Amino acid sequence: MFAKTSEVKVLRDPVHGYVHIDLQVVWDIVNSSWFQRLRRIRQLGGAYVVYHCAEHTRFSHSLGVYEIVRRMVTEVPDIVNALNEYDKVTIMLAGLLHDIGHGPYSHAFEAVSGTSHEVFTCRIIEENTEITKILEASAKGLAKDVADVIRHKSKNPLLVQMISSQLDADRMDYLLRDAYFTGTKYGEFDLERILRTLRVVDGNRLVVKESGVYAVENYIMARYHMYWQIYYHPVARSFETILHLLFKRLRDLKSVSDPSIIPLFKPVLTGKKISLKQYFMLDEYAFSYGFSMLCEHKDPIVRDFALRIRDRKLFAYSESDPSNNRKLRHQLKKAGYNLDYYWSKDEVYQMPYEPYTDSRGDAVWVKKKDGTIVEMSNASNIVYSLVHGPVHDVFSVYYPKGIEISK
Repeated sequence: MFAKTSEVKVLRDPVHGYVHIDLQVVWDIVNSSWFQRLRRIRQLGGAYVVYHCAEHTRFSHSLGVYEIVRRMVTEVPDIVNALNEYDKVTIMLAGLLHDIGHGPYSHAFEAVSGTSHEVFTCRIIEENTEITKILEASAKGLAKDVADVIRHKSKNPLLVQMISSQLDADRMDYLLRDAYFTGTKYGEFDLERILRTLRVVDGNRLVVKESGVYAVENYIMARYHMYWQIYYHPVARSFETILHLLFKRLRDLKSVSDPSIIPLFKPVLTGKKISLKQYFMLDEYAFSYGFSMLCEHKDPIVRDFALRIRDRKLFAYSESDPSNNRKLRHQLKKAGYNLDYYWSKDEVYQMPYEPYTDSRGDAVWVKKKDGTIVEMSNASNIVYSLVHGPVHDVFSVYYPKGIEISK
């Protein structure tokens, strides 16, 4: 049904060894302008200012997710038998395209634009773009079916679980990839063992064989450590805070009509729906150029924030405490800082695993030796302790360096 490439395309990858492509539709997507744009979007947002090798992109991650999904549909017997050819191609394409809608600095841009990357992803897939045309030329209705997997509305729940659940190809790739490029070991786990112990029950429900529990425990703990050591690193959060405050200042100045603002920034400032033509142009190369231009802006706050981003002159941070907060705000005000822009509170919270509830149905399920199915926190003492232990959250404040709390 789906055309094959003349030969298997093999792309070297530092995480998976090789990425294998033998479907023409996949190869055409990879070579499309929209997918190539992901080369200009870093995977880890502001974390590159902390980990100097974290320059990897959404492009490589998307290929990695595709490769894990490809292995699932060709190497995991239960999945091979549960899916027909159309569903296998659909889920491989969903894995490949799941992040096509990311903007500059990845998740940090969502706070700036006020729109999730999933919304842009589905628009890019469905709104008559180059991607839409490639998919529809391969099979009528394929674009909608791929988008439905990403928006969690697929008729087959197994497809959604494979790329968007608490044990999915997306998380498995980004943990391994981000650990590799940050030079840390926190995100490493036994991918091979997890793949070998995946099973399908009831035709559409992904579970793990009981012998795979230890590998899944390792994966969940890897995710826990990666969030606190990489994704929520306070210096990376400082970068993202300044990025957000810069655009807040530009909006407050009503900079849409300001001739010194590059045209690419203006759609982000209006609050109106961004066209896909405009969105295509928004990448980190464009933003870096825009920040360089803003380093000469007439407004001192805009100029200061642009310089801070360009030169990595980031905010200091400390634990949020009511008494210290009052003292800090007093010192900042005394030093002449505008507290609307030079004082920012931040809260981060992360649960490495969430058990099944009526509102959350993507728990990890374990198939025991006697055939019964139990939820992961009931199969693992380690995961049970994470679920029922104290919640780990951090409240921080960000402000310019050099401000000391008066005694």
